[in-house]
Amino acid sequence: MVRSISILGSTGSIGRQTLDIVDNLNIPVAALTAGTSVERMAAQCRKYLPKLAVMATQAAAKELRDAISDLPTRVSWGESGLIEAATIEEADCVITAVVGMVGLKPTLAAISAGKRIGLANKETLVCAGELVMAEAKRFGTEIIPVDSEHSAIFQCLMGNHSKKEIKRIILTCSGGPFFGMEKQALANVTKADALRHPNWKMGPKITVDCATLMNKGLEVIEAMRLYDLPLEQVDVLIHRQSIVHSMVEFTDGAVMAQLDSPDMRLPIQLAVTYPERMPCPVDRLDLLTCGSLTFSAPDMEAFPCLALARKCAEQGGTVCPAMNGANEEAVAMFLNDEIGFYDIYDLVSKAVDATPFVKNPTLEQILEADAYARVVVRREVMK
Repeated sequence: MVRSISILGSTGSIGRQTLDIVDNLNIPVAALTAGTSVERMAAQCRKYLPKLAVMATQAAAKELRDAISDLPTRVSWGESGLIEAATIEEADCVITAVVGMVGLKPTLAAISAGKRIGLANKETLVCAGELVMAEAKRFGTEIIPVDSEHSAIFQCLMGNHSKKEIKRIILTCSGGPFFGMEKQALANVTKADALRHPNWKMGPKITVDCATLMNKGLEVIEAMRLYDLPLEQVDVLIHRQSIVHSMVEFTDGAVMAQLDSPDMRLPIQLAVTYPERMPCPVDRLDLLTCGSLTFSAPDMEAFPCLALARKCAEQGGTVCPAMNGANEEAVAMFLNDEIGFYDIYDLVSKAVDATPFVKNPTLEQILEADAYARVVVRREVMK
């Protein structure tokens, strides 16, 4: 088990649940970071007394510094602050729970500093997975996935060390709030509709991604990078109950699944305690009362973002960061009521096509592709 922890994105959904695990295991907190939620961050600082607290903006950092001036916690801000939190000497584990491309550079910094990475920031692997995994191999750094699906795969593969034993990975998906709806009906859904996830309580961006199935597309790319598998060995099934979190089919025909209640604290805790398992404050799964477990194929026509993500996964290179950056920009506009539900797909598709392609990009080229795709989205909306 880790000795001390740094949490990037401590005021968000995953960050707060990570602090539940900190309480359960009585782990010291070395650093906390947040966006602009000063009040919540101040409360966390008072409870956990981290050495370092980081806010996204200088204004938020000043407000936090004033709010906790009586504490020994040092306050910083911006990308440099995030990187410092990711590499702080006292922490041997970094939970990367920030949303979006902002998590890439701190994750790379934590890898080079030899920290265990509890990875909840899927954009890191979507946009720069080959680079990130190569760096992890170079520095001997552990990357343990925190996403429920990838934690499930990680658990299914414990003791199965040869990639040759895997026939395919099967990612499960709740189907989001619009499961079963046809394309015509989906054209008029609202932000409020998209934010009503049937099983999970998450931040707004990832909840919208679940509604479009883009989230599952991102996870397909993430699985390819984490487990070094080609696209044809990563499948998706709709599983409405969110009990089977993912499966691995092996070459001999055996299928191994990981089941538990839909609660992110279990995969978070495993990232902290691995290879040990310890009691976790989650509701136990009762197979006698959880009901039937059903599976179906995703509707690629009604939810074209999943098909688009698979196409981008096949192409690789700068297509993946372009898709991710465009999606982040489009989802933000959807959440601001600037565009409609299907505009997300249309805008992302146009941005992917418009972004210059590089097959084996450097970090700089990955960031450039992300930025360019965002510009394309904004330009298209202004038209």
